[in-house]
Amino acid sequence: MPFEGDNMMGVKRNNRSAILRILHEKGEMSRKRLAESMKLTPAAITKIVGEMLGEGLLVEGEAVSSGTAGRREIMVKLNERHACALGLMINIPKTVLSAVWLDGTVIFSEEYTLERNHPAEPTVQKLCARLMELTEQHGLSRGQIIGVGVAIRGVTSLDGRSSANSFGAFAEAGFPLCERVEALTGLRAVLSNNVRALFAAHMFLSHDQAEGSQFFLRCEYGIGASLTIDGKIWHGVTEQCAEIGHIPVVRRGGKPCVCGKSGCLETIASPTAIREDAMALLSPEQTPVLWKMCGERPDELTLDNVLNAACSGDMGAAEIVDRAVSTLGTALKSVIYLVDPSKIVLYGQMFDNSYYLSRLLSEVREGVDSGHAVEIQTSPYNHLLEDKAASLLAVQYYFDNGGLL
Repeated sequence: MPFEGDNMMGVKRNNRSAILRILHEKGEMSRKRLAESMKLTPAAITKIVGEMLGEGLLVEGEAVSSGTAGRREIMVKLNERHACALGLMINIPKTVLSAVWLDGTVIFSEEYTLERNHPAEPTVQKLCARLMELTEQHGLSRGQIIGVGVAIRGVTSLDGRSSANSFGAFAEAGFPLCERVEALTGLRAVLSNNVRALFAAHMFLSHDQAEGSQFFLRCEYGIGASLTIDGKIWHGVTEQCAEIGHIPVVRRGGKPCVCGKSGCLETIASPTAIREDAMALLSPEQTPVLWKMCGERPDELTLDNVLNAACSGDMGAAEIVDRAVSTLGTALKSVIYLVDPSKIVLYGQMFDNSYYLSRLLSEVREGVDSGHAVEIQTSPYNHLLEDKAASLLAVQYYFDNGGLL
């Protein structure tokens, strides 16, 4: 293991970062309480806070009683409108262009339809041009913008600068995404896999940086996941940690997957797979309830139709859903025994369906002993993170660097 020291600038950055994180997670606080939380001297905190107040990054609040007779402490808090961040959430079929303030409040959000396997360069040029147009339309000055967060499906490079494999979002692999976004916008770019970005946004907004491990499962079009250890997102040696959706679960004859393999979990248990399997089976004879629900028109079939038909006793639909639930439940049980997480967070449309959710929870709990008391919950921000997750990547980078660009 390499050991490195830190110079004075590094110490300053770390202290400023800690102040920003504490004020974001706990709200306003006095200098005295900050010093106690960080185990620094009051003089050191006064100096650092004074600099941040002078920059406008922090502001003073009310004076409150310190608990000592005659003494009052002036509170300090994060100035959430001091700066903003831009974001590109690149996914199929929906890409989202956004901007947020430092607390995650959305300034603007616009959807852009992205078809599969488009050339990367002209696509990124269009996205960046439109992003900067929106920035101008909403009156955001360059001095306010701290950077651009970019979240993309698939696998990112080891250096965190390129899209190694976007699973069809771009026609090319190995596209230098950060470099091109920086050249086109003139702003620093921060890159992440899209599911990790969603999980980071979930933790940021819920102020949930707890110790231990958490597992975040996203089921929207496909299946993606992310894992934290001691409050930090784990990336793995090849930037592919928690790729649960691409675990092979069918040895022979499995359906092709967007990752290039076949028989992956995603090809059985994802919302897309459930709908495709139902479409292949759809008929008055094999799925009578489902046939009526979609108005006898296959092109009107939705995931909710399939889940509701299964709940209503349609045997064909129920068989598809049961297979998906069983396969995903087995994968999650493996996570519980391998990782022993304190919490599993579910994110996606299908978890809004009470029938599906109850079936999945029953499947996961069956065969898991009482010693693994993992909490399983649907994210309180279900469907609400796509318009801010990418932008929040830049905010969190800013916080990590103590508000120093």
